[in-house]
Amino acid sequence: MNLQITAKNNVEVTDAVQIYVEKKIGKLDRYLPAIKEGKVESSHEGSKLPDQRFTVQATLDSKGVLIRAQEKGSDIRVAIDRVADVLSKRIERYKGKLYDKGRGTSLARQGASIEAEQIDVPRKVVKSKQFLVKPMPVDEAINQMELLGHDFFLFIDSDTERLNLVYRRKNGDYGLIKVELGSSD
Repeated sequence: MNLQITAKNNVEVTDAVQIYVEKKIGKLDRYLPAIKEGKVESSHEGSKLPDQRFTVQATLDSKGVLIRAQEKGSDIRVAIDRVADVLSKRIERYKGKLYDKGRGTSLARQGASIEAEQIDVPRKVVKSKQFLVKPMPVDEAINQMELLGHDFFLFIDSDTERLNLVYRRKNGDYGLIKVELGSSD
């Protein structure tokens, strides 16, 4: 697997850290051989909590299916270990879904609680991302959302060729928002 390792916020990618990342995250392609490349980004946060000072985010690309995890730790190695564990679990879940899909059985859906945080300060956009939206069926969009660890996923429905959004509901089920174009009159 080709790993791209970057750092920001006063974190240096030493040879020892690079070897550790390749040892822990580079071996995950054994479990899913379709993974050809990955990106690992580490940063240092000014957190008061000692166990959240280092953040490691990793994204693995398996033929267009992205598997992502982000974890924090008191030490860069602890954060790398946690990310590797989460990625391993997500790969296993993905492989299980592929296996279930091939057998024609329904997929088990896991719930997660979503807590809304009330903030009275005006909100602003602090980060903007751009990504390629590809046509896919709804069940593939749900799998992609779960693999990325997100609560929602924007995609183009391969049946209708329209922009849709799938999201995780509080009870663990999924919701689907179908976009209708309207006039601004």
